[in-house]
Amino acid sequence: MTKRTSSKYKLDRRMGENIWGRPKSPVNRRDYGPGQHGQRRKGKLSDYGLQLRAKQKLKGYYGDVTEKQFRRAYKEAAAMKGDTSQNLIGLLEQRLDMVVYRAKFAPTIFAARQLVSHGHIRVNGVKCNVASRKVVPGDDVTLSDKAKEMLLVIEAQSLPEREIPEYVTPDGTDKVTYVRVPTLDEVPYPVTMEPNLVVEFYSR
Repeated sequence: MTKRTSSKYKLDRRMGENIWGRPKSPVNRRDYGPGQHGQRRKGKLSDYGLQLRAKQKLKGYYGDVTEKQFRRAYKEAAAMKGDTSQNLIGLLEQRLDMVVYRAKFAPTIFAARQLVSHGHIRVNGVKCNVASRKVVPGDDVTLSDKAKEMLLVIEAQSLPEREIPEYVTPDGTDKVTYVRVPTLDEVPYPVTMEPNLVVEFYSR
């Protein structure tokens, strides 16, 4: 299980954007960075700064995964045929915790990871507690009987700000099928993501 290294809302404020589209984000009230120097005037970012920021934003969106995991995903994407930035997004969207989040089984990606690590998720009927497991097209992801009654899950399913994307097909309220690996324009990011800059960052 990945340990979150900082408050998730500090990620929002550091980026200056509501990266998960949550109504409780402090960026909605304070659109400057955290800490005593947060309101300083920001200078123009260099090319490296823009690339680093794009990497931090994308990495943070997926639950602040470790640098080792994120770099491994980039290397795998670079080794695949086709556009590396599209491949990277596809690999990140195949993570089990992200499929649980997209299915609206959890209100946040962090809660989705916790559901998985606590053994509340089944993949093709088999319990899986590895959040980074790759889900492939055709896989069924379901909630355990206990999870169906959890307030966390019930809250997530009633959230108005998120819709289940087309590449995850629901079957009732406790089961989804992962239909296909999405392209960048299919992923419902609340803010603009720039995986091409992430690729530039790692290929320096």
